[in-house]
Amino acid sequence: MNLNLSFQLDFPPFNLTIEQALSLQGITGIFGHSGSGKSTLLRAIAGLEKNLVGTIFLDDSCLINNSDRKPKTFIKPEQRHIGLVFQDSRLFPHLNVLGNLKFAAKRCQNRRLDFNEIIKLTELSSLLHKQVDELSGGQKQRVALARAILAEPKLLLLDEPLSALDRQAKASLLKLMLNIQKQLQLPILYVSHSMDELQQVCDKLLVLSQGKVIGYGGIHQMIHQLNYTQNHTQNYAQSHASHNAQVENDLHQQTSLSLPIKTLDNGHGLAVLSLSSALDEQQEIYLPALAKNTEPLHEQTLRCFILASDISISLIEPFNSSIVNHLFAKITALNSQGNKVLVTALYGGKKKNGGEKKGQEQIFFVNISTFSQQQLALKIGQSVYLQFKAGAVRTYLY
Repeated sequence: MNLNLSFQLDFPPFNLTIEQALSLQGITGIFGHSGSGKSTLLRAIAGLEKNLVGTIFLDDSCLINNSDRKPKTFIKPEQRHIGLVFQDSRLFPHLNVLGNLKFAAKRCQNRRLDFNEIIKLTELSSLLHKQVDELSGGQKQRVALARAILAEPKLLLLDEPLSALDRQAKASLLKLMLNIQKQLQLPILYVSHSMDELQQVCDKLLVLSQGKVIGYGGIHQMIHQLNYTQNHTQNYAQSHASHNAQVENDLHQQTSLSLPIKTLDNGHGLAVLSLSSALDEQQEIYLPALAKNTEPLHEQTLRCFILASDISISLIEPFNSSIVNHLFAKITALNSQGNKVLVTALYGGKKKNGGEKKGQEQIFFVNISTFSQQQLALKIGQSVYLQFKAGAVRTYLY
């Protein structure tokens, strides 16, 4: 499924101007600070913004044509087969959970999904007879997700559905989101100002700034690209703080990884990931032990990330250290940002017998002070060791 966006919309203090084709496979994240146009973009796709000038196509179906071309077209929101879940769940307070779900199911003609299967998928069986005001924030969002799914949309839009939840509730809903997408093969656009959440579930990422697209691509690629533009996006958010209830600072410079799981628990409270695909040259990365699940271990990969501030650099190979992760890498870039330096280093395999072994290449980002760079005399092309603790490898999904 493809979504083709070509429109402008007055959105003070700037115009939302979108010229972008999106391939809707899996979950596509939409990132940007408050006021960048994320929610307005979702509203335009859903049909809640009528004053835009341009076109929106979902595959070959024209949702709106309000440009110079004729004939003019505007498909009403309820006829677009697009579901929208807001930051606040917007459940009907006079209905219990079951009533909210039945209301959505009744509005769907030619139902294909089994009502009870959706309840099971969204883990709501024990909540059906509860009133809305008895639910926690995470439970309300599960009901809102189920209600949207029961309308059987072709596309599901999620507008910061986790922003008001604690970490445990977020982790639970992120897992649920992945399971829903996998089971139903339902394309999802997921808006968030938290890069950590987006990294865990998204296949692609669209980045907005001041109402314009500044990047679109694979999730790991875009996160690494944003490491270099962090100052620009944060400065923009701060300069518009008077227009925002809160200025988010959730764009941490980080290394974004998706690695095979070798061991869930090595007997010492640590899980083990494989960094290299070569059987005789596997580099291991350690992190806190992961919970067991029903999937075969050889089929499991883990989305995880390491903040650039959690990695240190050594010029010699670490020995007799409590820091369990250390990788041999080569510096490929040094970018000064005030009194800090963002170091880009490329891991290409283990160092053995004084030489480099080729394997899977992976970029790592390290944030150090200019003082440290000068003390170590770091330069491009230099070989170094990267060090980070097991607890620095972060994930929401286990």
